[in-house]
Amino acid sequence: MQTAIGVGGAASGREDWRQQVDLVREAERLGVDFVWSAEAWGQDCLTTLAYLAAVTERIRLATGIMQVSARAPSMAAMSAMTLSTISGGRFVLGLGVSGPQVVEGLNGQPFARPLERLREYVDIVRLAFAGEKLQYEGNQYVLPRPGGEGKALRLAQPADDRIPIYLATLGPKALEYTGQAADGWVGTSFVPEAGDALLASIRRGAEAAGRSLADVDIQAGGAVRFGDDPAELMSHHRPGVAFSLGAMGSPRTNFYNDAYQRAGFEEACVRVQQLWVEGKRDEAVAAVPDELVLQTNLLGDDAAVKARIRAYRDAGVNTLRLGPTGRTLDERVACLGRAMDLVKEVNAE
Repeated sequence: MQTAIGVGGAASGREDWRQQVDLVREAERLGVDFVWSAEAWGQDCLTTLAYLAAVTERIRLATGIMQVSARAPSMAAMSAMTLSTISGGRFVLGLGVSGPQVVEGLNGQPFARPLERLREYVDIVRLAFAGEKLQYEGNQYVLPRPGGEGKALRLAQPADDRIPIYLATLGPKALEYTGQAADGWVGTSFVPEAGDALLASIRRGAEAAGRSLADVDIQAGGAVRFGDDPAELMSHHRPGVAFSLGAMGSPRTNFYNDAYQRAGFEEACVRVQQLWVEGKRDEAVAAVPDELVLQTNLLGDDAAVKARIRAYRDAGVNTLRLGPTGRTLDERVACLGRAMDLVKEVNAE
């Protein structure tokens, strides 16, 4: 099993960014394989990776995720090819449709038919990677623009069709498409004990395309926190689960909530979202089941964290996403190092 960490996010400031850079450099030293840069409504996902490309040598640099509504597919391809060049081939393009609140509220784009948009987007990006002219006729994208003065162009960079494309998907049809077309899956809302709630769709899509689930790098994981008091450990991460259930999307469209429901937490998911939408945030947090917090993170002593690593492995996760916790950079590095030692032990079993 490989490993990954994440950087960026909505609230990352200047001092926090310096610490994240140091964390990534330490993660590379510890043997972590991927770093994923978040993009929500804070830092963008590309600038961070361009900087990290200059201060690292081995770790793979991945957008986690690039919002398809925020960029034309040709620009996404240009950025991906540029970052692949400057990083020595270490770049991974992670794409996702985001959600209606960001797409329509922040980017001013329609959210309807997100899977169709993602499919066409990937088609155009792959044309660019292959060095082909960007000539495309779809329902979401038409190149060149009809009735104008444009003509079909190819990017003025050497073709590079080796750039991996990973997709962040959660709906059943979108997961099937991931199995058909993607090199990897950026997994969220993943409960290892109910892994087939999501992975079965990826497997079905892969097999329909003459592939297997083994052809898709399954990446998922959670926060890592060591300690002996389960209640205290869960208190740090229960609010994050409640936020996913209640705020990561609109009351009508929340892919995270839907995925957790399919994993067996339907009643709790409906209740937490209802409380959150009503503004009862403390009650929403309290309504998150212990099992959901424990099964989507790596919390406890060495034995407990090691058991969670095995659970992700046994569920079919190829690359374990680790979110090391701590009040200081040194504590986060120590947490990551301790977790990496346990991953190595599990890999050696």
